[in-house]
Amino acid sequence: MLSCELTFRTHPYLIFPPTLYLVSGMIEVHGLRKLYEDHLAVDDISFALEPGQICGMVGPNGAGKTTTLRCLAGLIPATSGNLQVAGCDLSGDLLPLKQRLAYVPDDPPLFDDLTVREHLDFIGQLYRVTDHQQKSIELLRQFDLLEKYEAGATTLSRGMRQKLAVCCAYLFDPQVVLLDEPLTGLDPPGIRALLDSVRERAEAGTTVLISSHLLAMIESVCTHLLVITEGKEQFFDRSDRLQDKYPTARSLEEAYFAATGELSLDDERSSLPATIAIRDFQRDQVCS
Repeated sequence: MLSCELTFRTHPYLIFPPTLYLVSGMIEVHGLRKLYEDHLAVDDISFALEPGQICGMVGPNGAGKTTTLRCLAGLIPATSGNLQVAGCDLSGDLLPLKQRLAYVPDDPPLFDDLTVREHLDFIGQLYRVTDHQQKSIELLRQFDLLEKYEAGATTLSRGMRQKLAVCCAYLFDPQVVLLDEPLTGLDPPGIRALLDSVRERAEAGTTVLISSHLLAMIESVCTHLLVITEGKEQFFDRSDRLQDKYPTARSLEEAYFAATGELSLDDERSSLPATIAIRDFQRDQVCS
């Protein structure tokens, strides 16, 4: 078994026990820019979220969503801008941030030599979670993973690995949860369980930022939307106001396409029926 000290250095998503802090704005971002050599991945993004709010960060592939999340998680430094998460200024000591935040990347790094139970035991002990074993069982049951309790990480499917990572993130009740494309690899029941869990977390006061390039799959849980394309912020506000910005749009999805420049509302919308049909099929699968 790795020591806590060694694991903290080699596994950046695992950190030390949380302390409860009460703050007003859980996520506050002002003028975030991230430059990779000569490529500007994120360009002047600003938004703020309060406790209990769920923000869908949506945009096409390569829009800068993952870079934004990694900056907020303290995994990579911003080139410029002011970032505060759970009361922590990201320009200073990041340990307090890691005590209050959970980040689940789109391809979660698990320990190949640990079982499902051992992953949760390790997190529970690391964060000093009271009665972590019972809480682990409840989370595994919620995500239909209980039968894999003693299974090794390498035996899990992509969707199961994703669900285990979410269980690990939820186990210590972080104040802020960052989910990067969390629906990837999930079957319809898994998608439904994940979205239900996001609602439950928000109702308990957690702030959730969830990225996706499929607005139709997450719009039902989002209180806010952040739309970005090519690293630039196109929209941030309550989700019901996106369509207000594009009054001729016939749906939230159509307003999203307009915001990302994928559709001109003056077009004949020849491509929309197929898009809407796919969206409705996906929703039917999740709800069935």
